[in-house]
This record gives sequence, structure tokens and C-alpha cells, in this order.
Amino acid sequence: MSSLGRASAILGAGTLISRVTGLVRTIVLLAAIGSVGRASDAFSTANQLPNNVFTIIQTGILTAVIIPQIVKSASHKDGGQAFISKLFTLGTVVFLAATGVAMVLAPWLVFMYSSQFTPDQLALGTAFAYWCLPQIFFYGLYALIGETLNAKRVFGPYTWAPIANNVISIIGFIVFMMLFGDNRNHVEMWDPTMIAVMGGTATLGIAVQAALLLLAWRRTGLHLRPDFRWKGVGLGEVGKLASWTFMMVIAGQLAGLAQSNIVSKASGDHPAGTIMMAAWLVFMLPYSIFAVSIGTPYFTQIAEHTAEGRHDQVRGDVARSIRAISLFIVISAVALAVASVPATRIFTENGAFAEQAAPVLICYLVGLLPLSLLFIVQRTFYAYGDTRTPFWFTIIQCSLIVVSALVAPLLVPLSQLAAAVALGQSLAGLVQTIIAVVLLRRRLGGLELPRVALSLGRFVIAAIPAGFAGWGVYLLIGGADGWAVASTGMTGRLLGAVGTGVVGGVAFVVYLVVLFVLRAPELSVVSGLVKRFLPARASR
Repeated sequence: MSSLGRASAILGAGTLISRVTGLVRTIVLLAAIGSVGRASDAFSTANQLPNNVFTIIQTGILTAVIIPQIVKSASHKDGGQAFISKLFTLGTVVFLAATGVAMVLAPWLVFMYSSQFTPDQLALGTAFAYWCLPQIFFYGLYALIGETLNAKRVFGPYTWAPIANNVISIIGFIVFMMLFGDNRNHVEMWDPTMIAVMGGTATLGIAVQAALLLLAWRRTGLHLRPDFRWKGVGLGEVGKLASWTFMMVIAGQLAGLAQSNIVSKASGDHPAGTIMMAAWLVFMLPYSIFAVSIGTPYFTQIAEHTAEGRHDQVRGDVARSIRAISLFIVISAVALAVASVPATRIFTENGAFAEQAAPVLICYLVGLLPLSLLFIVQRTFYAYGDTRTPFWFTIIQCSLIVVSALVAPLLVPLSQLAAAVALGQSLAGLVQTIIAVVLLRRRLGGLELPRVALSLGRFVIAAIPAGFAGWGVYLLIGGADGWAVASTGMTGRLLGAVGTGVVGGVAFVVYLVVLFVLRAPELSVVSGLVKRFLPARASR
């Protein structure tokens, strides 16, 4: 447990700094291309394409399969050397091929995700795509190396490397503004040089991010060599497992495609693709810091216990990880909800627009806890070599996402379309998580659900006064007319971030005080992470 706490502290600290620098990166990016406009939507679509492919590679193949398989390969006579060398060789070939195919299909891919764009907007998006799509190769290497490091309990580099990407992007976007000016939100403002600087900066950051992980490879104790003899070491089993997760992620991408095309109807005048991207980035901050940072070490341990047949310990791992994650996620959702206007002000041009964009973030937050719990539940299935069951409960989620996205334009005006689509996604995720928990409980013969439910009840009780306290602070600093929202330009975005921190910080303190009064045993997780973070930080 001490090693789990230390790993979570390292991951959490790295993720926090990564996400904060990511927010700064987004602020600078929006200053350069504008937060609302056809040009910003074109860049967002093009730069999202390699992320979508990366999601297929990482979630669809690597995360679901690699950690459990590498854990099992440690029992081989050579400690898994041959298996991992063949795996890396195959992965490199696949990433290169995927990048080449995507480059050839770039115009079609841009159109597929943004069929409502104007012709000149599609042309700009395609030009950006040619510069951004090489990220696929570097994303793939980053994920493959990172997941191997995680499987070998080398947790830090995978989380800290993206900081370099953010720093490079921030510098590149600032250089762009120095050369060409800011707020380039109209398509006709762009020429090939501007496109090259913007797209090249985004891709360079991902390349450096992948290269930095190689510096940590020595700590795995593995020695790689190119090996194209892919038969006889179990890659067939990997392919079988990955086929289900690949289809699962493809289904998710199709659902996202439906969302993207529906939301693109609001491009230019209302909170559309850019605002959804910005709201999602804020939404993912607590998910990455807490769900991923706490859940990733547990996933490695669950895979180890599963390989050893220690099923009672797997049940305990799942219950403990859910309680630890929920402790932080519940208050994160409430704090960001009451601070939604200053939080969205970070990514918008003015306070009035932030008030319109805040509902998008709130609707995403409805699904924060279910998504966080799903992180552990889904990966427990993966640890048992079961990728088919997650496919089926994800198909249900994707179907609900598509239906809700199709219905949304019939129920709400364009100004609220993004929020309605986000809410539909959150509710679909809630249904998915409930089904997944029921199926996992049946598989394991129990999940200590009464104890988990008691913990969740304590967290909700503590979050209610914490939310009111945060809302009170928001009103005290002026609400929508205060300094955290009403300021203009870059200063307004920075003050929005500060205001979000003030409101959220007060809510978090009140939350901890109430839990202390309730004598919540889960508070030991907080003290443990803090104690382990300090020596982990000192050791670096």
C-alpha cells in the first residue's frame, strides 16, 4: 500500500502540473487563434484527429491489453524480453502505417468530422491536418513506452513527459503571435507559413513528449531489439483481446463523430467545437489527477493479483480504489460546478460568453463520478483477459450518446446545443457504469458495495455545505460581474483561472472539515498521499 500511495502521489503531482500547463497552453492557443470562429474550429478539428487515432491505439489496444500481458510475460524464462521486443517492433510498424494512411485520407477525415464546415473552412482544416497527423506516430510510441513503464511500476515519466509538450507549445504559440499577431479567428487570415508554424508547433511537442520517455527505459531492466518474428510468443492472444477493445473504441469514435457533426451546426456563432474542447479539458483535470493517478497503480496491482489467482485481494483492490477515487472526485465535481463561470472564462472572449459556456462544463460534470469509477471497473475486466464484456456495455453507452445527440437539436436552441449533447453523454456514461458494476460484481462474487455506498454517502453529505461555501465565495468576489469573470483579454483568462482556484479551494477545505467532523476513515488517504508526495518530490 505504501508503494501504491507513493506512485499515486507522483502521478498526481505530475498530472496536476501537466494539466495546469495544459490550461496555460490552451489560453495561449485561444489568444492566438481566437476562442470562437471558423478558423479556431478548423484547427480544433484537425488537431483532434491524431488524438482520436491515439485514443483507438491507447484505449482500444494498449491500455486494455499491454499491462496484463507484460505482467504475465514476466514469468517467461527471459523475463519477457522476447515478447516485449516483438511487441515494440510490431507496434512501430503499425504506428507508421496508421500515420501514412491517415495522411492520405486527411481531406476525407476532416470532412467526416466537420461536414457542416464551409468549403474554405474545410480547406483550412485539411491544411492543418497535414501538419498535425504525424502526431499519430509519436502518440503511439509514447503510449506503448508509457504503458510498459507502468507495467514495470515505473509510473512517473508517463505523467511528467506531457509537461514538455505543453511548454514547447506555449513557446511556439507565443512566437506565432509575435510573428503574425493574435486572434486569427477568420479563415481568410491564414497563409501557408502561419499554418506551418501553428501545426508544426503542435506536432513538435508530441514528438519531444515521446522522446523523453526513452530516457526512463533503463529503469525497466529490459533490452529491446528489432524482432520481426512475431509468431510463437503469444501475440495472437494479444490480437484476440485487442480486437474487442478495438471495436469498442471504434464505436466510441463513431458516437463522437455523430456528436461532432451535430455540434458543428453551431460553428462560428455559438459554443460549439472549441467550447466543448475547452470544457472537456477542465472536466478532465480532476479525472486525470485523481481517477487516473490513483487508478493506474491499482490497475497494475490488480493485474498482478489476477495473474496469481488472488481473487479476494482483487475484490479488496477494486473497493479500496473506488473509495479513494470517489473521495476526491465528488468534491471536484461540486467545486467545478459552482466555479463553472470563471472556469469557462479561461477559454472565452468575455464574461457574457462564459455564462453561456458554463452549462457545457456543468453537463459534463454530471458524468465525472461514473466515468472515474468506470476507470477501475473496466480495467478489472481487462486484468482477467475479458475485453468482450466491456465492449457490450460500451455499445449501450455509444447508442445512448448517438440517440441523445440526435434528439438534442429538436429540444434546445443552437446556443445550448453543446450543453445538451454533453448532458446526453454524461447520462449515457452513468448507465454504462451501472451496468459494468453489476456485471463485475457478478463475476467476482461481490465488490464490498455496502461499504462503498457508505463512503459515497459521507462524501455527498460533506460536498453539500462545501458547494454552498464555494458558491458564496463566488458571489463575494462579484459573481459574473466580478474580477474573475469580467476582465478582458489575456488578463481575463488568467483571472478566471485564479478565481476558479479560490472558489474551488474554499469548497475543498470545507469538504475536508466536514469529513473530519464525520470522522471519515477515508481521510487517511489524503494524509497518506500528502506524506508520500513530499518524499517523492524530494527524491527527484
